[in-house]
Amino acid sequence: MNIKELSKWADDQIFAKTGERLDTLQKNILEGVLEHPNFCKIADNNGYSYDYVREKGAQLWKILSDVFEEDIKQSNVRSILENKASSNIYNFVNSPQIGNINSHVNICRKHPQSLKRKKRRSPSSNSQNQSPKINQDNLPELNYNYGRKTEISTLKDWLENQTKLITIYGLSGIGKTALILKLIPEIQENFDYIFYRSLEDHRELIKVKNDFKSFCDQTQSLPDLIDYFKNYRCLLILDDGHNLFKTCDLAGKYLPEFKDYSRFLQKVASLDHQSCVILISWEKLGDLEILEGDNQYLKNLHLKGLGESAREIFKQKGLKDEDKWDDLINLYQGNPAWLNIIILAIKELYNSKVADFLIDQDELFLGDIESILENHLDRLSESENKVIHWLANQDILIDINQKYLDLNLSKAKFLQIIQSLIRRCLLKIITEKTTNFQLNLIFKAYLKVNK
Repeated sequence: MNIKELSKWADDQIFAKTGERLDTLQKNILEGVLEHPNFCKIADNNGYSYDYVREKGAQLWKILSDVFEEDIKQSNVRSILENKASSNIYNFVNSPQIGNINSHVNICRKHPQSLKRKKRRSPSSNSQNQSPKINQDNLPELNYNYGRKTEISTLKDWLENQTKLITIYGLSGIGKTALILKLIPEIQENFDYIFYRSLEDHRELIKVKNDFKSFCDQTQSLPDLIDYFKNYRCLLILDDGHNLFKTCDLAGKYLPEFKDYSRFLQKVASLDHQSCVILISWEKLGDLEILEGDNQYLKNLHLKGLGESAREIFKQKGLKDEDKWDDLINLYQGNPAWLNIIILAIKELYNSKVADFLIDQDELFLGDIESILENHLDRLSESENKVIHWLANQDILIDINQKYLDLNLSKAKFLQIIQSLIRRCLLKIITEKTTNFQLNLIFKAYLKVNK
């Protein structure tokens, strides 16, 4: 049963119980979510606004919940419909139709039904008859679906070349998690298990390992996580990795209780296995740079702004003065979170007119962006704070080879601090005849006002 057949089956059940059929948009929403859970794409494909499609989606989940007597929502609709279809229609496991019900993904549940696949999608010899499993209920929602084609292509190439450890780092709100959510549908058929975990809570490595092993749901538990990595093609995604690191210290220094992550990640990068760990963080990991030079299976991706793709956000939000959109993107560096904050201010204060907002901005407007910047600045060490406030008052590029006496720091200490600020994505390197750097201009604007 493919996506359209599953959608038609659900519509038939609704008609049998209510006497009414789903309308065209509801059918398109259902089929779109079953294939790619992304309201932005569904809205674009059907010519409706994102908010309207979300509202229609909420109505659809209510209808489905009433008909199937389950709490159905976007994150679980596929698993519930597949279970209902397989149990109510196809009563024998080896039916060829059953093999096609779950052509994309088997959502993690307490007692997943083992469904045979016609086509093998993973190099794992131990699970060639299983569908790929994703702990879908833990995934955050993809709120926008713009750009990132180059980054997606890069990540797919790395995964195809058996990269074992990938770090995606960048400022908060830049779209690191969104990038992974876009990546998963394009690579899920290459894995036996895809497990997502935010490290905002439940950060202990032993907890992550045990939850992953339980998720795999094997009849015979393997001794360690790395054994699963060897026997199956696994993708472990660890989000919010900066929560493992100390605040008020240099970048990438592990908290004492999380130092086992350093050993674990080094094992992942160096041992022989067929899996991959993706770590998402505000900060680049310093202790892995030693391995990076000689290890082709370890990659880092510094995620930056959306660039021209951010114009889609303005289009969706109904901003005016399209000829000024690129100026707004450049000013706020294509950061989706920053842009959405500024868009709200422009709509509230300037009736959506970008040109009026950009007039006479002697002092860069930050608004609610300030609280996001403060989250980064609160993590800095005392010496980093000293240097970054000094940088905020420099109007020229800083030559890395010069010694700045007014800082009262040794050259070695100064370089160590600069390296840490670069790992935090707060400095921009500019290489011409000499190596220069400058403070991120948004942070500079904030620090000039908040000394």
